[in-house]
Amino acid sequence: MYSIFHPELTQLALRVLREQRAYERGDYQVETVRAFQRERLNVALSRAYADSVFYRRRLGEFMATHPQGCALSDVAQIPFTTKDDLRTAQHDLACGPLDGAWVYYETTGTTGPSTPCPRNEVDSIANNTALILRYGEVLSRHGDRHIIAVMGPTELHSTGDTFEDVFRALGHTVVKMWPRSPLVGPERALGLIADLGVTAVVCTPGVAIELARHVIRAGRDPRTLGLQVIFALGELSTPEMLENIGGIWGAAIYNCMYASQEASILAVVCPDGRQRTVPLNNYYELIDPETDEVIDVPVDNAVTGEMVVTNLYRGHKPLIRYRTGDMVTATAEPSGGWVIEPVGRIRDTVQLGGRSFTAYEVERAVFTHATGCLDYQMALTSDDGEETLDIVVELPYEHDDAQVRGLERQIQAELGVRTVVRRGHTDGIAGTGAMVSWKAARFHDRRGGPVDAERAAAERLSASRKR
Repeated sequence: MYSIFHPELTQLALRVLREQRAYERGDYQVETVRAFQRERLNVALSRAYADSVFYRRRLGEFMATHPQGCALSDVAQIPFTTKDDLRTAQHDLACGPLDGAWVYYETTGTTGPSTPCPRNEVDSIANNTALILRYGEVLSRHGDRHIIAVMGPTELHSTGDTFEDVFRALGHTVVKMWPRSPLVGPERALGLIADLGVTAVVCTPGVAIELARHVIRAGRDPRTLGLQVIFALGELSTPEMLENIGGIWGAAIYNCMYASQEASILAVVCPDGRQRTVPLNNYYELIDPETDEVIDVPVDNAVTGEMVVTNLYRGHKPLIRYRTGDMVTATAEPSGGWVIEPVGRIRDTVQLGGRSFTAYEVERAVFTHATGCLDYQMALTSDDGEETLDIVVELPYEHDDAQVRGLERQIQAELGVRTVVRRGHTDGIAGTGAMVSWKAARFHDRRGGPVDAERAAAERLSASRKR
């Protein structure tokens, strides 16, 4: 209905749809995409320099030395934008006052000051179109019509608005319900899933785990609820972990997007289960987080680095060379995009036995050999210099210790540190990963150092949920 009153937005939306459809069909080759990106990049830089207080200062030297515009190869000369910049700049990052936006969101502020994330209509058109096209393909594999429960916060957060817009555009019915809300709760959410015949849900892995646990403890089987599809988002999710959760629910499960409140949609899942970037919306770089050097992403090999992104659309709050703080593995495709796999935040790296591991590698070591595992949590201790990794695995349907003993041997062999695995229940901190980080939620380093700020935030958040 909104576009009826703003015909200029209808024209913009139709143009974006044509461009995105052409890309999805494979009509664009890499040269076409690069030319598109170069043109949109120079428009984005000029606009940010002219209209953003923050970028007028940040881009001054670069714009002075590139008065006729720049090539994509010149982007590496532009200073990075960091999360600290967002926290410090606040509203000065935007291209205009807030009354030029159509909706206001902000980050949760769980581990630091909240940062404003206002969006205009162009933000939503560009990002939601990519979601609509790819999610339409995914859902069509599981039936023509779906009733979809969107389980995420709505206050100052984009989850409910975005997925409502996307799924309604695809002709599906949307039920917005947040199981952690005092107005809903897990029992009511599960009752609605059963009564309404919900066939798909959008939620974090943590919420999928909590709801399955609730069903199992009541003596029921989650598979009897009839879910067909789970769109998982918001926290680290290895394919092995998702396979375990999907098996418990009897549903197909997808790591449905790589995104953040501040950067919007950076990659979207495709029917083959892999996430691909959206190169008509963003210019992507991969960098070495220690040297800041750009890493070439080849077609025939996967490389890992920190994701850096520049928005190419005329959003309310532009991001130029934004360091996400996320490590991803990327492989280029002939289309000009990348296939990516998020492997954890830079600060989620852990040291075990003198070796460095990403969060992805640690979680994969647990779930690769587990069957029917609902959840996990681990703690690292050191006694006389010998490190021990103590892992709790939640195996709701396993009644003997054979799998646990096998897990001990396999995880110890892969991570190279003494490992003790025991069956049990994870505590509430494990469910805070979407709000903090993988390490804060699932990896407790008890080797004698001080409790870091993120772990403390996870503990406070877990305690507040219990209340």
